[in-house]
Amino acid sequence: MLTLTKALFDQIVEHSRQDHPDEACGVVAGPAGSGRPERFIPMLNAARSPTFYEFDSSDLLKLYREMDDRDEEPVIIYHSHTATEAYPSRTDISYANEPDAHYVLVSTADTDDAGPFQFRSFRIVNGEVTEEEVEVVAAYS
Repeated sequence: MLTLTKALFDQIVEHSRQDHPDEACGVVAGPAGSGRPERFIPMLNAARSPTFYEFDSSDLLKLYREMDDRDEEPVIIYHSHTATEAYPSRTDISYANEPDAHYVLVSTADTDDAGPFQFRSFRIVNGEVTEEEVEVVAAYS
């Protein structure tokens, strides 16, 4: 299960809405080994595409060095889908290389009459996708 604060949830959704019609992408880092998402890091979609996202390689290298210096790891890796449901595509699955991360997808398309977005979390390990429950809390206890 992914547990995250309402503030982080809102930041991910807002970033996804702001970048629409292009896909948004980013990371939420947390203390290494904790599994707790804490630091919101919106990234630039280097592809600037409504159907694909790509982290800029130099930005990503800088981010990983910064996380290493702060003893952090990527707890959430997120991106948006602008015209389809919030479910990993074949490309998303092939690029998923952090087995301990939660892969969050936000759909900014109204695909289920549940409102203007979907927010779903998945574990992706060795190409296998498993959806997990999302719990939004006011603060961590």
